[in-house]
Amino acid sequence: MEKILIFGNSSSGKSTLSKELSLQNNLAHLDLDTIAWDKEIVTQRAKQEDSEKQLHKFINENKSWVIEGCYTDLLKILENHASKIIFLNPDVKQCINNANKRPWEPHKYKSKQNKTRT
Repeated sequence: MEKILIFGNSSSGKSTLSKELSLQNNLAHLDLDTIAWDKEIVTQRAKQEDSEKQLHKFINENKSWVIEGCYTDLLKILENHASKIIFLNPDVKQCINNANKRPWEPHKYKSKQNKTRT
């Protein structure tokens, strides 16, 4: 059972690496952005207990997984469940370059044009 936790700054490559590992190793994938933000008030974090409940549900339902994100409160829960932890730490220039090349993420943003959270 592989349980991989990937964390790092925004645009450090977490999503790219986690998607690759998920496909190559048939791992369930969770982007913490999808549980960290309130679904109704898109600029506000979800209630901590709601995010934690969804996180526990995911790790209990999946024997092998890769989870990525940058939310310390949620990462702390995962550190004792992970069999491998990867920290991505490129320099600021690389993060900015990655952000500028980032494709539209329809599960996070309503449109390519305004990138307003969904």
